[in-house]
Amino acid sequence: MPRVCFFTGRRTQVGRKTHYRGKPKYLGGIGLNISGTSKRKFKPNLQTVRAMVDGKSVWIKVSTKAIKMGLVVKPLKRKYGYTRLQKLAAQG
Repeated sequence: MPRVCFFTGRRTQVGRKTHYRGKPKYLGGIGLNISGTSKRKFKPNLQTVRAMVDGKSVWIKVSTKAIKMGLVVKPLKRKYGYTRLQKLAAQG
């Protein structure tokens, strides 16, 4: 399963980290100089949760942003008040 959010589509992004040396001008130096750059990855904060998708309870990977926005609908943990008589009445 790829590292992609099910709802928002967030995925791993690439960028650069810049290393500087020297003393800033506002502190009396001659300024900061770039001494090197290196590639890095920005990974989304994905969580594996059980959610309702098309009426079924499935395990999916979602970002914490999607959870905070309320896009994830979690299933009930228990069926409270669900008795055998109600089950038989629902069947026939």
